[in-house]
Amino acid sequence: MFHSESTRFLEKNEVLGSVDVDIYTDIIGKNRVEVLKKKAEPLSNKEWAHVNSTFKGGGVAEMLKSVVPIAKGLGINTKWYCIEGDNDFYSITKRFHNIIQGVDQKFTLRDLFETYIKTNKDNFKDQVISEDFAVVHDPQPCASIVHGHYEGKVVWRCHIDTSEANEMIWHFLLPYINNYDSVIFSMKEFVKEGIKKPVYQITPAIDPLTRKNRKRTRQEALDTLDDLFKEHGIDPERPIVLAVSRYDIHKNQKTIIRSFLELKKDPAVKKLKPQLVIVGNSASDDPEGVTMYQEILKVIDGDPDIFPLLNIPNNEENIGALMKIAYVFIHVSTKEGFGLVVTEALWQGTPVIGSNVGGIVLQVIPAKTGFLVEPFDVERIVGFTRHFLLNDEERERFGMQAVEHVRENFLITTLVEKYIRLMRFLVGTDYPYFKI
Repeated sequence: MFHSESTRFLEKNEVLGSVDVDIYTDIIGKNRVEVLKKKAEPLSNKEWAHVNSTFKGGGVAEMLKSVVPIAKGLGINTKWYCIEGDNDFYSITKRFHNIIQGVDQKFTLRDLFETYIKTNKDNFKDQVISEDFAVVHDPQPCASIVHGHYEGKVVWRCHIDTSEANEMIWHFLLPYINNYDSVIFSMKEFVKEGIKKPVYQITPAIDPLTRKNRKRTRQEALDTLDDLFKEHGIDPERPIVLAVSRYDIHKNQKTIIRSFLELKKDPAVKKLKPQLVIVGNSASDDPEGVTMYQEILKVIDGDPDIFPLLNIPNNEENIGALMKIAYVFIHVSTKEGFGLVVTEALWQGTPVIGSNVGGIVLQVIPAKTGFLVEPFDVERIVGFTRHFLLNDEERERFGMQAVEHVRENFLITTLVEKYIRLMRFLVGTDYPYFKI
């Protein structure tokens, strides 16, 4: 393990092995697999590093668990580093996350200098990231570009929506951002003024071969869920409306609950006796999750048809199975960098009602893979949910189109290919053609 008594900077490299990209052939086709191999060939003697703030919980960690082994399998020596912080650090960076996405929250100079910057300094003290190419993910380790030691090309990868970022916090981060060789956003709409380095667009993606995203029949899904359903009293014979995300102020679960309560008043829907299942996981870099969960319980107020679940066992299999059997998936965030849970639901063939924000609009194609709504539009959420509950053929048609949309655009092999193209350019072997 890459650490010493003077630092808290950790490496997960020895935990993750390599993956032969050929295992994706049945999903993306032999031609796309061969193209990926060909693009990786010039990097066979190069090294690639990723730096983020948590090994588990959240979309970044999930993606890296697949990106690193695939890159290794393609012959690129790839490592994953994770900074460590105390509760104060994660509380502050969670506030950064909220403030960057437009929420008015307080922070102090002490937060910035004695906690945020100090944690970045402590993690990188006496350590060198010597890889040819490094990707630093999100605000938590952003300051490491100045306080750390990188020997190769370094890009900052922002996974969150910065379009309405608080000006003060943005200008605090901006000098760090402009020390990187380039910057990556999920959407060009997230790019704020002041960035003086090249900007690229790379959308997140899911791994179709993980336990969560693997293909399964409805019966296989129900078998997986048997213990969970018995524990919580969920009826597998009744339709399920599903929501999965962190318990977070931006995820807007309260609106989903209010919409479901309104939906149950519809006479035709009432006969179906639908259930709302809300699943959320806590993460080590998100200390607000449990507090938000308690607030949601108050809104539910003991309704017997609503099941708010936290950190469920056998998480990967159970969530994948829930997404397979759900009649509709609802994700109406007020802010969203991309929304990988939307991708996951679409990949299982479940249509999505999503908010008209962030990367959701790239995934939910109206009248094709689902419907878009404004985040607090209860009436339209109710209407579209009703539509999917009462129209089996329509639900199936949307689901088939959803699967193909994800296959074409949002699988992990496509993500790795885009990173490789950028890496080839930055280390001097190629020119990327996906520049914004």
